[in-house]
Amino acid sequence: MSCCTAAAACGPAPRSDRSAASADGADGTVMELIIPSVHCAGCISRIEGGVCKLDGVRAARLNLSTRRLRVHLSDQGSGQAVIDAVEGLGYECRPFSASEAGTTVQDKQARELLFALAVAGFAAANVMLLSVSVWSGAEGATRDMFHWISGLIAMPAILFSGRPFFRSALRALRARSLNMDVPISLAVLLAGALSLDAAFRGGEEAFFDAAVMLLFFLLVGRYLDHRVRARARATVSQLLSLMASEATRVTGDRSERVPVDQIAVGDHVLVAVGERAAVDGVIFAGTSDLDRAIVTGESMPVAHGPGDAVEAGTLVLSQPLTLQATGVGEQTFLAQVVRLMEEAESGRARYLRLADRAARIYAPAVHLIALFTFIGWMIVTGGDWGRSLWIAVSVLIITCPCALGLAVPAVQVVASGVLFGKGILIKDGTALERLAEVRRVVLDKTGTLTSGQPVLSDLDMDEAVLGMARALAARSRHPLARALVRETDAGAAPEPRFSDIAEHPGQGLSGRIDGQLVRLGSRAFAGPSAEGQTAATTEIWLSVDGRPVGHAAFADVLRDGAVEAVAQFRADHLSPVLLSGDNEAAVAQAARAAGIDDWQSAQRPEDKIACIQAMMAAGERPLMVGDGINDGPALAAAHVSMAPASASDLGRAAADIVFTSDRLDAVTEAMQIARRARNLIVQNFGLALAYNLVAVPVAILGGASPLVAAIAMSSSSLVVTLNALRLRLPALSLRGRTRQKAMTAKQEIAA
Repeated sequence: MSCCTAAAACGPAPRSDRSAASADGADGTVMELIIPSVHCAGCISRIEGGVCKLDGVRAARLNLSTRRLRVHLSDQGSGQAVIDAVEGLGYECRPFSASEAGTTVQDKQARELLFALAVAGFAAANVMLLSVSVWSGAEGATRDMFHWISGLIAMPAILFSGRPFFRSALRALRARSLNMDVPISLAVLLAGALSLDAAFRGGEEAFFDAAVMLLFFLLVGRYLDHRVRARARATVSQLLSLMASEATRVTGDRSERVPVDQIAVGDHVLVAVGERAAVDGVIFAGTSDLDRAIVTGESMPVAHGPGDAVEAGTLVLSQPLTLQATGVGEQTFLAQVVRLMEEAESGRARYLRLADRAARIYAPAVHLIALFTFIGWMIVTGGDWGRSLWIAVSVLIITCPCALGLAVPAVQVVASGVLFGKGILIKDGTALERLAEVRRVVLDKTGTLTSGQPVLSDLDMDEAVLGMARALAARSRHPLARALVRETDAGAAPEPRFSDIAEHPGQGLSGRIDGQLVRLGSRAFAGPSAEGQTAATTEIWLSVDGRPVGHAAFADVLRDGAVEAVAQFRADHLSPVLLSGDNEAAVAQAARAAGIDDWQSAQRPEDKIACIQAMMAAGERPLMVGDGINDGPALAAAHVSMAPASASDLGRAAADIVFTSDRLDAVTEAMQIARRARNLIVQNFGLALAYNLVAVPVAILGGASPLVAAIAMSSSSLVVTLNALRLRLPALSLRGRTRQKAMTAKQEIAA
């Protein structure tokens, strides 16, 4: 039954007042900065490397999704030196703000990229139309006029739309390094400059179209990458939305609304009905049903009374509570979940794509090849710098990494469209690669393996008793009461009129009819003995003057397709494991029904993330499928994650993939498509490599003009895109093979 023995200890978080620096006790100072313009693994490496070189800096960690840089300083460290170092690398920085990290307002950088993309697209379309006339044989003054019109359209577009690449290239050069944006910027600017020179000289060829087309394609990739990161930051936004900014502090007979940061450990805090707890604490006074889905993932309200612990973010449902604060600010449970999310996302942010790894060699190699080409042709032509520069530009254009850059995004876009048609939404393009690498599947129970809605499994009530039960249940919003009303026939039993109806938090409802006291609720509340209750099911009882007259039992049934999905996991040797915050009997019953041998009950968020991390350390590359707020850290920590559309807002935000289907076998279908996508990505890399092996020597030998180079570069991109489109073709007998594997595995389970 045990899947892993490791347990995560979530100790108190380092103190932080969300300013640029905050005290951290004897350990020195923790400085937190937000860096809005960070956008790639190269940025992370440069910033962390530059900061870590400073005296007094113990460690530095930059999270790509939240853009938060945490710097641990010794007593000799200087916060101003850190800021100067970051700005010296060409990045804007300012004190970290939780509200800014979790903001949902429109992103300025996204607007800038989208505007640049629109300008480049408009310019490319118009310049290409003008180029058709030149290619068709326009000569003399007519050709020169078309060149000048093209230049008037292209050059402003190049200078405006190329800014994201130019800024990135300048940052890299200032840091004395090279990235993929340096050759792109050089090729675009040189193509524009030489095209202007050709227009001034009345030359036959100008290459404004190649420059703006290149910009357009590259801006598409940059914008998509930015949107992926924006979605990742939405996770933080969802978490921060659960953090209250104010709380009601009770002092003696007085109560006052104060900012949360003014609450201290030991203070009494009043939490009203419908309000989320702003601090961790124990109940000092009051009894209420609580929605603790943020902690356990279970949607069923749980009754709490004096002395019980309550975590920040917990929702009070039925009666107000007075808490005695035990954790505030960064020491609360909710802050720990935020921290776990960021730590897990930081690890993922350093996931290097194949294209990124190739770029480390590719970028400097392109410059060296172009430089040696220029020098070689200067020698061959006896100092004809014009021809030598044209050939060098041809090398830069023909080796521009369009095909390499599209190798992954092209497949991702096509795969996302195919999956969207099947009700599966990809939020992070790299999730496809990671989904194809999965070696273990981890499932949550309530709302994931099961439907998450209580279903009537047994009803022991005659017509009159059912009428009374429905009449009381209709006055409550408790999930069990609502399920009883929903799943029984309103016309099957007359519903009497009650007086003095009252809801008792954590217990049930009571009312009077003809002088008799009628109670609907738990066994203990209704009156009968608690013996014989089954932990794997939930029951409500009806009693009249303390005498039990009927009961109803509810169960959480498996989600459609759950058995088939688990069977497919087993057939693919993915070893499914069930992790749930529910009780042992309920988890064991669900695991047995689905055919899962490996399961764990009573799992808190830190327990789930510890198990995920243990699997990651063992190289198992787990897929986490969950839906609750408490699953957020585990969803972020897993190699890849999925959530149903019925999941909590945070669960959907934290997951890489969301499926709208009610069937769990949507997970296995996504995995099949991801494996096909991985194969096509590898093929695209092969095609891009083959293109460069053929085209680069041709360009170096002067066999390709900049125009031919631009056509060859565009053609390589087209080939890569067409190969990606093969993903839309149905896999032969894929569904049949999948069903056969599932049936075989189901037979093994039955045996």
